[in-house]
Amino acid sequence: MSAHGPAQKMTARASGPLRGTAHVPGDKSISHRALILGAMAVGETRITGLLEGEDVLDTAKAMAALGAEVIQHGPGEWSVHGVGVGGFSEPEDVIDCGNSGTGVRLIMGAMATTPITATFTGDASLRSRPMGRVTDPLTLFGTQAVGRDGGRLPMTVVGAADPLPVDYITPMASAQVKSAVLLAGLNAPGQTVVTERAATRDHTERMLRGFGAEVVTEQTEDGYRVTLTGHPELKPQNIAVPRDPSSAAFPVCAALIVPGSDVLVPNIGLNPTRAGLFTTLREMGAELIFENEREEGGEPVADLRARYSPNMKGIEVPAERAPSMIDEYPILSIVAANADGVTHMPGVHELRVKESDRIDAMAVGLRACGVTVEETEDSFSVEGLGAGGVPGGATAAARLDHRIAMSFLICGMAAKNSVSVDDGSPIATSFPIFEQLMAELGAQIVRSNR
Repeated sequence: MSAHGPAQKMTARASGPLRGTAHVPGDKSISHRALILGAMAVGETRITGLLEGEDVLDTAKAMAALGAEVIQHGPGEWSVHGVGVGGFSEPEDVIDCGNSGTGVRLIMGAMATTPITATFTGDASLRSRPMGRVTDPLTLFGTQAVGRDGGRLPMTVVGAADPLPVDYITPMASAQVKSAVLLAGLNAPGQTVVTERAATRDHTERMLRGFGAEVVTEQTEDGYRVTLTGHPELKPQNIAVPRDPSSAAFPVCAALIVPGSDVLVPNIGLNPTRAGLFTTLREMGAELIFENEREEGGEPVADLRARYSPNMKGIEVPAERAPSMIDEYPILSIVAANADGVTHMPGVHELRVKESDRIDAMAVGLRACGVTVEETEDSFSVEGLGAGGVPGGATAAARLDHRIAMSFLICGMAAKNSVSVDDGSPIATSFPIFEQLMAELGAQIVRSNR
């Protein structure tokens, strides 16, 4: 059973060439942050291109529950009338963040230094994910958090009445942890500092500067250091959300493995802390072209053209690249299965604590499709079978994980036999138009009763 309705089995079979233009949804990471910072500004923030997947809609509802006025004006067009830093009011009910780890962790950070109490929950997948990685540093501000055993949701957070500034070194590469601490630091005096050993996606830093906060980033001997000066008055902004590179990964990778394909994906965000997949695909020999490179709203963007690439080779993916493509390893493993040779992906332990254990989910599903996979706690390797070599003919367990579901449906488009997922309904959390978009390109995906 999915979070938002009954399980829906979906099947993809070998497709003809995928051709056309794929207008993927707005960037999920930027959409979450636009709503949250808009709610923390004074005045009206206007947002265009907002991703209207369930994850982001749950964040919009949470901002309204905390006192901001959130209005939808049309498809992708929203406004947020903010209450200012420290201006959140206590919600009347439990805040349900659905499937979104990004949403719940950033919202916890945003309210952690305001003296209010909020209780958070989510679907079965989110309730299984660890929140201590965020609540531990938030307690340094004076925040209190009480949840289930293992620091899991449901969880009640009591905001600090007299917050202290924090100097925190993250124990793992996590943009969610970094962002939660920075958002909490907005309502703390002095300077809040976060140091990461490896730089993660920097959308929060970029957007904070755009809203008027003083944020300084520097490379030090200890790593990537971000310093935020507290108590700014955030100024409302007009935000145009670029299209999501993590969503673009699916039509792009499908085009690379389906014979004869040529797909254009316009206006994709190419923030260097997010573009690791495209670098990796090019190293494997993918015909992937960046057209019309430009900058919009402080974020680099381009149009991506992907063509069928039957001669891709397996490679060693550098471990230090993992933070820039952590959400893309599931679909990368599908491409790897259609390349020649072994693709080794180290430094990816974070995949084990995503919406599902993504290393195990992909390994089990790929083996069922006839692909050899080896895994350790921190890595996995896929032995490629060459273009069109994946046997398929299996049903993969999606495990309430949208990226696992979409990855195996892409697998079925190039496999010898159709590939199914037991439940495709979680796809709506991040990519609600996935089926329609892929069908318009020529993919064959069907739903069936369980």
